[in-house]
Amino acid sequence: MKNLPSLFESKHLNPRPLESRIPFCKLIEKKTNKIFFFMVATFLMTFFSAFPCSGAKLPVAASIFPVADIVKQVGGEHVEVITIVPPGASPHTFELKPGIVKKISSARIFFMIGAGLEYWNEKFVNSTGGRLKKVVLSDGVDLIHEKEHHHGEKTGKHHSGDMFANPHIWLDVEIVKSMVKKVVTALASVDNGHALYYEERGNKYIAELDRLDQTIYKETGKFKIKRYVAFHPAWDYFARRYGLESAGVIESVPGKSPTPLDIKNIVGNIKKHGVKAVFAEPQFNPKIAEVIAKEAGVKVLMLDPMGGPGIKGRENYIDIMKYNLAVFQEAML
Repeated sequence: MKNLPSLFESKHLNPRPLESRIPFCKLIEKKTNKIFFFMVATFLMTFFSAFPCSGAKLPVAASIFPVADIVKQVGGEHVEVITIVPPGASPHTFELKPGIVKKISSARIFFMIGAGLEYWNEKFVNSTGGRLKKVVLSDGVDLIHEKEHHHGEKTGKHHSGDMFANPHIWLDVEIVKSMVKKVVTALASVDNGHALYYEERGNKYIAELDRLDQTIYKETGKFKIKRYVAFHPAWDYFARRYGLESAGVIESVPGKSPTPLDIKNIVGNIKKHGVKAVFAEPQFNPKIAEVIAKEAGVKVLMLDPMGGPGIKGRENYIDIMKYNLAVFQEAML
């Protein structure tokens, strides 16, 4: 037993002092904390990346100005809208350039008309790596199909169905009300925290559109002349909604000038139906419209399906429609 103390003093059997284990425990604790922090940070970044930051606006893109304004009316202070086709440009001949793609690369939703208007949309959506939510506002609309396929020709591909329907649906106010509902749903799906806000603004805007629709319906009912000659088939939905009829189209295909026979037929229809004006549009060269009007002995008036910021009297969708109603009244009462 005398040797027992010396036995425990042996370097093999002596218990490890507690102090010698502390650095190791601290090391494990430190690494564990780092791993936990990394996991929490990753989760929070993933979770909150799906939603706009508090106080930040939801970035979205719209193909044309009327759509951009409709989205602004619904989105209000919580949405930042970038318009892709600039004011004064025709969406039929617009070319998507890298600079524009870069400008709108942060967008979370892309609102487009469809029906072949944005023939470049696949290039844009693909450039975002599939992150962008695409909303086609013509889905579910009773589209007018045209005899000539003139949208999407720049792609060099053959398309069918709604791809070549007349895309100018926003010129029928009743259809725009259905578009507003799609906008509300899309914004709320990405930014659920403001869903009630979007719904309330959407309902308020639809009430304004109801009043606009009733005004146009009432005023067009007074028209003595029901037929018109337009530069291109932009007004077919307006005509269908409000009881008008096209007596001729100068360019059935954008950029394709009418033949001498086409001009002769249009002039004949103008005289036959007592049409008092030829409608041109600011997005197209009015020279041919002026030639036809002179030949028929009538005036040229300017309809505008697009409007734009800074264009007096056409800086929002409702004002665009009021402006065009006034132009129709000048020619058809």
